Amino acid sequence: MAAPPQAEIIDGIKTFIPLENNPDVMKLLCENLQISGDLDFHDIISTSPEFLQECYFRPCHALIVLADRTIYQAARSAVEPTISEYKGSGPDEPVLWMKQTIGHACGLMALLHVVFNLEGGRYVRPGTEIDALRQEAIHLGLTERAQLLYDSKFLEQAHMDAASRGSSNVPSPRDDNRHHFLAFVQKDGKVWELNGGMNGPLFRGELGEREDLLNERGLELTAQDFLIAAEQSGCDEMSIVAISGGR
Repeated sequence: MAAPPQAEIIDGIKTFIPLENNPDVMKLLCENLQISGDLDFHDIISTSPEFLQECYFRPCHALIVLADRTIYQAARSAVEPTISEYKGSGPDEPVLWMKQTIGHACGLMALLHVVFNLEGGRYVRPGTEIDALRQEAIHLGLTERAQLLYDSKFLEQAHMDAASRGSSNVPSPRDDNRHHFLAFVQKDGKVWELNGGMNGPLFRGELGEREDLLNERGLELTAQDFLIAAEQSGCDEMSIVAISGGR
């Protein structure tokens, strides 16, 4: 097997090749990161109630959304300026959030935000390299936490390998990336939007005990803004992957 392509320094910034929002690619990235094999990924090909009611992996408490720049800006350009710079750190944070400083790494950031927060991080195997990274990140501030990720050769190699093995042509780190990933995680009944390109985590609202991210209220707090923006803009370059774990 050929060696995966290397990250490049572009305008002084380490830059990856972007991931596909593809369940197989995400599963491979989890394997590379030593994440539990109990974590599974599912394409959401429709948000109709009929389709979602038949999904066997419900309840679902995490989503990864990929949206074209046009959709993303329509959905979030007015929201981003309202988010203050995050100051949290330590084990009592409501969620573990990390700033993205690596170019084209938003897919990796979305996955890390899911696995570090979903069900208290229980899919991070104890004693692994990713567990050590998570434990260190918890106690760092915003800048140091971002630098920890930036400097990690382990994350770089895991990402570049998975990103080079998708179903489409492998882009160069220098190619324009018109898409952006973000994650939604339901934790202790609260729904969080976790996007390393923002200034901090975005609290979206609360769900009832029997509600998840794929019922009507869950979609309202997560992907609905992007679905509306896609419809209004006429751009259909958007995908949703649901994440579920073993019970």
